[in-house]
Amino acid sequence: MIKKPLKIGFFSDSFHPYVSGVVLSIETFSRELARLGHEIYIFAPEYPQVKGQQEENIFRFPSFHTPFNPEFYIALPLTRKARKYVSDIGLDLIHTHSPFTMGQVGKRIARYLGVPLVFTYHTLYDQYVHYAPLLGQLTKKGLIKYTRNYCNSCDLVITPTDVIRDMIKDYGVTTPVLAIPTGIYPERFQNGDPNFLEEKYGVPREKKVLLFVGRIGKEKNLAFLLRAFSYIASRDKDAVLVLVGSGPEERALRLLAEDLGLKDRVILTGRIPPELISGVYKSADIFVFPSVTETQGLVLVEAMAAGMPVVAKAAFGSLAMVRDGVTGYLCKGDEEEFAEKTLALLKDPDLKNSMALAALKRAQELSADKMALRLESAYYGLINRKGE
Repeated sequence: MIKKPLKIGFFSDSFHPYVSGVVLSIETFSRELARLGHEIYIFAPEYPQVKGQQEENIFRFPSFHTPFNPEFYIALPLTRKARKYVSDIGLDLIHTHSPFTMGQVGKRIARYLGVPLVFTYHTLYDQYVHYAPLLGQLTKKGLIKYTRNYCNSCDLVITPTDVIRDMIKDYGVTTPVLAIPTGIYPERFQNGDPNFLEEKYGVPREKKVLLFVGRIGKEKNLAFLLRAFSYIASRDKDAVLVLVGSGPEERALRLLAEDLGLKDRVILTGRIPPELISGVYKSADIFVFPSVTETQGLVLVEAMAAGMPVVAKAAFGSLAMVRDGVTGYLCKGDEEEFAEKTLALLKDPDLKNSMALAALKRAQELSADKMALRLESAYYGLINRKGE
């Protein structure tokens, strides 16, 4: 059985300085696999901020920004350039993190080199068609078919959760599928400054802070959260809602907060640097997560690592990460149900504390080193089967 250090090529449609769950997953697994002795080579778009820079083991491709998100760049799928890059590396395996431009390049390079191809199904792609509204349901069906076909061209598919694994199997994916979440570093979220929100945004410590962290986009269902918070605010005068992140819906949400009479009780902070995010979590009481499009929801695990119970919509990633009635509540219904379950935690400190402890324990099960060992085992299994 082969157990040598591996040379692994990660092909992705996004990488730093772009900020996303996919990028965080790539960075986390790259770091942990390197600690295990493997060499990681990353093939990704070029961004203006890094143009011309020398980056060790990172190969950039010419790209252009998209009209729906000027921060997101699409790499040109230059297979010949990729062949030149990989010619002297001796890659043992290729792992793609998108089925689109760089994913297709990665697939062609895997076939060119004769090495196994792994794909992580990071995103519910059909849930993002609001960025191309004229295409509608045709796009949804087409994306499902496209990603199914891509999965079936791979040797192994990784999903962040069992829920997503079962979903893509229902789509018709016949390639072997393993559920391996992206891990986190629990200790990073346990020593934040509990005064952070008061000092930076004027949120008094005595307030009951409901927190959301993530992209401020339609797919996060934040209008639902504001309507639920309107119900909460009418019943608890000390409750405030803090939304951390940036995105195209910021202006619309500010206007909605004003229409709901919540202008002074809803704080949109914009993006906060990762090194300060632990202070955000430690300054809050309950993590509220209305999104129904997450494959995992890394922020859920981060919040739990900080000792926060979670109230979330019962969908995909949250179903896998949150244990209903143990680490928080999962809501299947409307804004009123979401609000009532949040209020139940606000009104019962003992319940909140017991769920916080359970949440912390759950987060420790998903540490980055443990998840990297599972991915390493999957790689070795695949390479050994390929060599038989």
